[in-house]
Amino acid sequence: MVTKLKSVDVVVVGLGAVGGVGVLPLTQSGLDVVALEAGDWLSSRDFAPDELRNNFRGWPQTVQKVQSEIPTHRPNSSAAYSPRMALHPMMNAVGGTSLHYWGLSWRLNPWDFKVVSETTRRYGAGRIPNGSTVEDWPFGYEELEPYYEKVEYAIGVSGQAGNLNGRTDPAGSLFEGPRRREYPMPPLRSSEFIAHMTAAAKKLGWNAFPGPAAINSQPYEERAGCMYHGFCNRGGCHVSAKNSTAVTTIPKAQASGRLQVVTRAQATAIEVNDQSGRVVGVSYLRDGQSYFQPASVVLLASYTYENVRLLLLSKSKSFPNGLANNRGQVGKHYFSHFAGSKVTALFPWELNNWYGMPAQGVAVDEWADDNFDHTGLDFIGGGNLWVYSDRRPIDAASMEMFGQAPRWGAKWKAFIKQNADRWNLANIQKTTLPYADNYIDLDPKEKDALGFPVCRITADFKDNERRIGAFMQEKMTRWFKEAGAVAIALGPVGTMGVSTHAYGGTRMGDNKETNVVDRWGFSHEVPNLAVLGASVMGTSGAHNPTLTAQALAWRTAEHLAGHWKSIANS
Repeated sequence: MVTKLKSVDVVVVGLGAVGGVGVLPLTQSGLDVVALEAGDWLSSRDFAPDELRNNFRGWPQTVQKVQSEIPTHRPNSSAAYSPRMALHPMMNAVGGTSLHYWGLSWRLNPWDFKVVSETTRRYGAGRIPNGSTVEDWPFGYEELEPYYEKVEYAIGVSGQAGNLNGRTDPAGSLFEGPRRREYPMPPLRSSEFIAHMTAAAKKLGWNAFPGPAAINSQPYEERAGCMYHGFCNRGGCHVSAKNSTAVTTIPKAQASGRLQVVTRAQATAIEVNDQSGRVVGVSYLRDGQSYFQPASVVLLASYTYENVRLLLLSKSKSFPNGLANNRGQVGKHYFSHFAGSKVTALFPWELNNWYGMPAQGVAVDEWADDNFDHTGLDFIGGGNLWVYSDRRPIDAASMEMFGQAPRWGAKWKAFIKQNADRWNLANIQKTTLPYADNYIDLDPKEKDALGFPVCRITADFKDNERRIGAFMQEKMTRWFKEAGAVAIALGPVGTMGVSTHAYGGTRMGDNKETNVVDRWGFSHEVPNLAVLGASVMGTSGAHNPTLTAQALAWRTAEHLAGHWKSIANS
């Protein structure tokens, strides 16, 4: 038996990094909101600095819906499946993955919004890679800038501006788009090793600067500053210095009295009125019971994979191939920042990286996006060089051997004992483009715990992205060697599997034939359905997606509030 609940203005599916931001402008405008979250509330007791529990057991103290729905992956439609991950990189809880993410909070570059037009203008249309479905965004950086600012101040972001109202400052990035206000807080403190790497970059003539982080460098809105205890790689913060939506925007929305949070609620379908073609609410399971939450508007905010999956599962007479998918665009234009193109360096001294966290570091953006001349190169886009502080016992014991010792035995133990704190790893995030043969659909065989198909990712990096990876590894190698590294190991480019930086599948654009949602994040086919998250993004840039996804969520929510009558009653 299904329990039908009282109708509300808006139901939000997913209360993580983006849903947790979107509820704030909605409730501030006077709308009544129900947020359905598959996980539960967590507390500081859940955030112990425990590498085994956090990084390898995936917070087993929580009920993890995502663990039964890890997507399958294959590089292409004729290839065998890759081994499935043992631990889903995302999680379910109020605040979602913003509880245990690194906290890096980058804005996109202005170029990222206009990849096609700017590449064509500078190098000619022939430089767009064959098979890529990349489009310009329907608006530019200047349109999103005010929303970046709103999120930075609402959640609290530390950093150093490099372009304040057109005035550049080499203490920050010389390549960022102009911003109207300085960051709410100064950047996280440096360390001896980070300062050493900063000096090495400057010797090379590179602009090195601290990255932006949703972590308090000082007390902010009655939350403590960072303790730098060193277990933030996949750990929560027991003093709430890591600014997840669970301790920032969600409590502010609750204070309005207009947000009802329903935990342990697993959405199974977004329901449609076949006569009007409009969504009417969300069906979900909670503690074994079935519920239907009616609403005037539905906002889908459950991360890229679940956004796509729930739409494809929500079939009806009006949408036989999945909700908002009559043009076959749901799941298309998928791409990700998979952790490939690694560079590991060995130094002849201890780096003292046991303290701190991955968001505490130094960046070089000389070769990000189109910050450099690509004439004569065989790719477009670029990468971000990021050196950070991160060291944990199990991770240290799993270090690269640099060809100097076996992976087991007495010689391995001796090598680890001497070098456990003498190495540093750089993960290079690079521009990744969408292609026609990279996509997400429903797996025909693999099911989750409820018997629903999991997502299947069919995707791999193309020549453009592989060439960026090799180019950036050379730059990172040069930086490490300038800093005194005595050995370097290069990792493979990797493949485009399950990722915390997953994009596309519900892309945003003015052309309804090639995009799922419009410039405001609302479905071209279903006027009262919006999608939040990186699944609407058409380009990745060379930086983390979270802040951009959150700015887009705020923008969509604010648009809904300002056009309530036309959207809710259209």
